[in-house]
Amino acid sequence: MAQEILNMSSITKSFGGVHALKNAVLSLRQGEVHGLIGENGAGKSTLMNILTGIHKPDSGTIEYKGQEVSFKDPADALRNGIAMIHQEISLVPEMSIVENIWLGQEERFIKHGIINHSLMESKAKELLDQLQLNIDVNSKVSDLSIANMQLVEVARAFSYSADIIIMDEPTSALTVKEIDILYDIVRKLVSKAVTIVFISHKLPELFRFCDRLTVMRDGEYIESCDINELDTDRLMKLIVGRKNIQNFVRKSCAEPEVVLSVKNLTAEGYFDDISFDLHKGEILGFSGLMGAGRTEIMDAIFGAIPYNSGELYVLGEKRNFKHPQEALASGVGMITEDRLRTGSIKSMSILQNSTIAALPTLLNKFFMIEKKKEKEAFLSLSNELLLKYGSFDDGINSLSGGNQQKVIFLRWLLVNCSILILDEPTRGIDVGAKTEIYKIIDKISQNGISVLLVSSEMQELLTMCDRICVIRDGRLVFECNKQDASQELLIKHAFGA
Repeated sequence: MAQEILNMSSITKSFGGVHALKNAVLSLRQGEVHGLIGENGAGKSTLMNILTGIHKPDSGTIEYKGQEVSFKDPADALRNGIAMIHQEISLVPEMSIVENIWLGQEERFIKHGIINHSLMESKAKELLDQLQLNIDVNSKVSDLSIANMQLVEVARAFSYSADIIIMDEPTSALTVKEIDILYDIVRKLVSKAVTIVFISHKLPELFRFCDRLTVMRDGEYIESCDINELDTDRLMKLIVGRKNIQNFVRKSCAEPEVVLSVKNLTAEGYFDDISFDLHKGEILGFSGLMGAGRTEIMDAIFGAIPYNSGELYVLGEKRNFKHPQEALASGVGMITEDRLRTGSIKSMSILQNSTIAALPTLLNKFFMIEKKKEKEAFLSLSNELLLKYGSFDDGINSLSGGNQQKVIFLRWLLVNCSILILDEPTRGIDVGAKTEIYKIIDKISQNGISVLLVSSEMQELLTMCDRICVIRDGRLVFECNKQDASQELLIKHAFGA
């Protein structure tokens, strides 16, 4: 058996009181390809961010090459032989390939105070030749395809002579031929005793690339095993597990009337040929992996991003919203997935965050806000939503995550939307607050409001939705009624297994 090169044990990390990792474990052997898999929110990225010094763990230890370590930042991790290739391209677009590869390593080419540019170019070309990447090293990164940018990222990690290279969804933008090239690269690295951490949602690639696999779920370690001990069915059961939302049961109240009809909607680079209908009082769920295109579909419906082709009908009227304000005027509201950055306004009070969308109805003839009317509107719903706060003049950041989300719900309920888009409405919220949010969503649908619910939590979708659509690689690949759905079925289609 190969020697252990890294051991992460009992790693715990919380963000704002929410556990991202709970006693997580990862053991890597020298010269292996080790797959890391789990649903969205399983803790994979957080664990890697802790390893590379982006985050500090609340507790736990990291042993690397037999010594306990704690890297202060990614540069420190790099200096010690741990490189990470992120899913998001991190190259500098206006710099050349050679400049990007050696960025931060220029001292390797300095002699007598002068940088040897020709040596930098020849060494960069050697790296690209090994990666079978036939492009001019002096090309600007901005002129490259996304796939070639990804391979340049691999070259840069390769340039550090790292002992561990973390690849986060490295094939997401690659063609079949380029994936074959990457496979050859990975095997060449392994033959040189380099350890690869391979994070992917694509099961066939995990089975092809990896020697061993670690499964995570809800921030916890589930199991590690050799790849030849697994088949797709067993792996699915490890990924999904059994999660239950307690003390909440919902009955459907959907009506036949179609309130939203999406026909062949396409936004190049985001999603393609999306079609579905939403009925009055229905909760229609959208499942899929991170980056599948779910949020972009909702943004296009809400007018936050444009679409290239297709049609959108709201209450029978053809619409093409150019701005969210136009969507709001037609009775469409949206709670975004990022409550902190795009949902709430930090500089405003609880009251102001609640009433900002309803301001046109709260102005007097001099276009001044009628304070009494504003407070009455807030109080009419805050009690109903069981909102817990000190004073409505307090900043929204004074509230817990669950109560912040209630404020945002209150905002859209005040404008009497007929359609409400909810993108990850319970992300970062504790179990008790989740149940309260579920009750709010249920009551909304009972009142005839139709809901599009995007969630990465399978059990949440199974509990709340009347129907569920699965989005994979920007396409709607599966749709079923609640009674026909299961976690295993949804995740099978999300992963393309």
